[in-house]
Amino acid sequence: MPIDPSVAIGADLGSRTFSWTESDVLLYHLGIGAGARPGDNVSPAALRWTLDGPSLQVLPSFGVVVPTFHETDPPPLDLPGCDINLAQVVHGSQSVEVAGPLPTSGTATLTTTLTDVWDKGKAAVIWQEGVARSPEGEELWRVRSSIFVRGEGGWGGERGTSAAVAVPDREPDLVATYDVTPQQALLYRLCGDRNPLHADPDFAKTAGFPAPILHGLCSYGIVLRELTEGLLGGDAAAVRGFTARFAGVVFPGETIRVAGWREGDRVVASATIAGGERDGSPVLADCSLSL
Repeated sequence: MPIDPSVAIGADLGSRTFSWTESDVLLYHLGIGAGARPGDNVSPAALRWTLDGPSLQVLPSFGVVVPTFHETDPPPLDLPGCDINLAQVVHGSQSVEVAGPLPTSGTATLTTTLTDVWDKGKAAVIWQEGVARSPEGEELWRVRSSIFVRGEGGWGGERGTSAAVAVPDREPDLVATYDVTPQQALLYRLCGDRNPLHADPDFAKTAGFPAPILHGLCSYGIVLRELTEGLLGGDAAAVRGFTARFAGVVFPGETIRVAGWREGDRVVASATIAGGERDGSPVLADCSLSL
């Protein structure tokens, strides 16, 4: 069997020590669209994402990508008990929780465990959890993610649970749009995700897409940035966590529409395609930003 839950669940995926600099933070923010609007190059608020110096802040989603930020090979899938092909895989969901504002440079060690394998019939869902700590042992952030593996379900395993996040039955407190640039995925892949699905047209067709698609984590960062700017005054330190399910694809050149609702100590949000033939198609669902 390509996936053996008895081997996979609970497997220690090891630890990885990594470092980052202000330049990495700047590149990440540019990769998720910061500074893209007219006037952002002279706006103090916008430059908090894109100019190194004392005012630079770090969006919490940076913690998801920084462990592999300097990787130049496609992401490995050598997970214990999981014999799967990269072309079968799409990102399922992602969350990050931060203990406090992330530093603009530093060193950390991420320890990761494979926690669950779900059988969805025609697909499998594989979950990982990781904790990043400073050299002194202080917890900096936690991540939890799932990948959706097409064609690898059906062994009669646990189907898993769902955690749907309902949006309020009222007008959103924020509606914002972001125009994904034609080169967005090519820029974002420099943040450590060289999966050819996002750059190689032939590979994308093999995987069942008409063209390369935007990285799910790029959409994730775009949505978090838009919510932070639109509802939190651009204050990254106000964000304690962000969770979302990847509900659909984005092609470079499309527009992402972000809707957000303030609900007590959290923000509930959704993201869809705006305009064109795929208007209204889902991008992110079950979005929850904790404050």
